[in-house]
This record gives sequence, structure tokens and C-alpha cells, in this order.
Amino acid sequence: MSAALVSHGYDESTAKILATNCVTAHRDGSESHGLFRLKDYIATIKSGYVNGSPRPKIEDVSPGLVRVDADNGFAQIALERAEDIMVAKARTSGVAVLAIRNSHHTGALYIDVERFAEKGFLAIAVVNSIAVVAPPGGNKGVYGTNPIAFAAPRASTAPLVFDLASSTMSHGDVQVAAREGRLLPEDTGIDKNGKPTGSPHAILSGGALSTFGGHKGASIALMVEILCAGLVGADFSFEVDRGKPLGATTARTGETIIVIDPNVGAKDLPPLARRVDDLVEALSEAGQGRIPGDRRIRARREAGKDVFIHEDQWTALNELAAPIKREA
Repeated sequence: MSAALVSHGYDESTAKILATNCVTAHRDGSESHGLFRLKDYIATIKSGYVNGSPRPKIEDVSPGLVRVDADNGFAQIALERAEDIMVAKARTSGVAVLAIRNSHHTGALYIDVERFAEKGFLAIAVVNSIAVVAPPGGNKGVYGTNPIAFAAPRASTAPLVFDLASSTMSHGDVQVAAREGRLLPEDTGIDKNGKPTGSPHAILSGGALSTFGGHKGASIALMVEILCAGLVGADFSFEVDRGKPLGATTARTGETIIVIDPNVGAKDLPPLARRVDDLVEALSEAGQGRIPGDRRIRARREAGKDVFIHEDQWTALNELAAPIKREA
């Protein structure tokens, strides 16, 4: 898969990071953010909209803040380059904020925070994207799906991790439903006339997703826009299409990641990882059937080192991986 991305214009380092991101999400059961996303990476670089060989510029601006210009590459590359300085700052100051601008992001957001929880940190990540979500009562998209991902260490098992869109579902899940010919729950989104609909095709053809919980989800989407565009100096979701070339499927926006070291100044407090276990145990005793992250842990354990791919998806991947025929 990495070779496929290289054949379409990404450098080897970038291709490896993006390929690993896709395979990890697919293995963990997040099909809409797994191998399904390969087509977006390829379409966007073929359009000339993304830099396949980015050189992120890291700006160490204060004891707790790092700004990164991603050089019009994917945010995952900027994060990879800034991870060590973020860890060092969090361990020294107790908290570190990473503000990424001039970046694209189309992968699973939980992967961006899980790496920090595995090191014992709390981490929160937010990212905005293309305007495909309408505000309550609205008739067109203004927000991106604007997900928020959270990760916390646990003493007994893998980190507690969740990743949820501020929309009724991710845009990728709508695309998967359209591909499979499935209807979605009523009021999942609106059609091009602003009418509520559960048709994925109507949502994708001039319509928009709705925010989850009405005004509650909209408030979260608003917060994400401010954190990912206002704070970092990137485009708001509704501004993304300005100058976007034909064929590009990703958005040049921003991402903010907050990392907290729970051990700083906490020598007399019980370990956070153990406290998280206490909370999860209370939730289970109260009858909660599935704890956030359980499905990911189970899917990862069952997959082991193998990643299952449907036959039709394998065919599509091979077609995408075919080298570009360049004119003489």
C-alpha cells in the first residue's frame, strides 16, 4: 500500500505514515477510515492540492505551545515530526498544545491521541474539514464533521480511547452506506432542499449531514472550528472550497492536540490509570455493555498481525495501486 502511494507522488516517508494509518484503522474495525481512504489520498495528490513531500516547520513558541506549518501536507506527518517535542514539553510543564495549520487530515483521529495515552498521558485532538454538516435549522453545510478524539491510560489494559464526530455520523460512513446501498436513520442529514433525510445519496448529492443532538452537537462543532481554524490560523470549514482544484477530496484546514501529563505535581494523588480503571469498573457494574474503545481492542486482538480485506475491496485497491501512465 505504501508503494501504491509512492507511485502516485508521495515520498516514501509520507507514504509509510499514511499507509500505516489506514491499515491500523482498518485492522481496528474502522472501515470508513481504513483502506477506504486510499482513494482520497490518491485523488487529492493527483489534483495537485496536497504536497506529497512536505517539510513541516516546527515553531517552539512557548513552554506549553508548539505551532507547526504542515507545508500543505497531511497533519499526520506534522504530528510525527512534532511528537518528541510534545512529549518533552508535557513532561516538563504538565501540558503541551500542538497547533497544526496548512494541513490535510482524512484518517482516523483516535490514532493521533492513542500514541500519547500509551506513554501515560491524557490527550485530546480536534480537527475540522470540508463543510458537509449543516447547523440546526440550516439548509447547507457550514461545519466539517469536526470530530473530537480522547485517550486516557488504563492500568489493566490498553488505553481508553474514543473518536466521535460532532455530526450524526462520519462522512466516510455515509459514503460506505451509499456504496452498499443502505438507508441511514431518518434525520441523519438533509437533502439539497434542506429537508431531513436518511438517504446517503441525497446527503452526498447537494445535501449535508446534521449535528448530533441538535444544538448540542452544533456547539461542539463550533468549538472545534475555533480551536482548529481560529486558533491555528487555518481555514474554517466553510472557507475550504475557495481555490480547491477539481478532484481533490481532502481539506486544507488545521488540527489541535492537547497533551497532559497526569503525574506532574501529583505525587500525593492516586495514579490516573488506576482511577480510570475504577471508573470503567463502575460503568460496567451499572450495566454499560460496551466501554469506549472495547471494540477497537477486541478487533485488534482478533486480527493479530492480519488485516481482512473483502474481495471487491482488494480489487479496488489493486486498481488504485496501478502506476500512473505518464505521457512521453
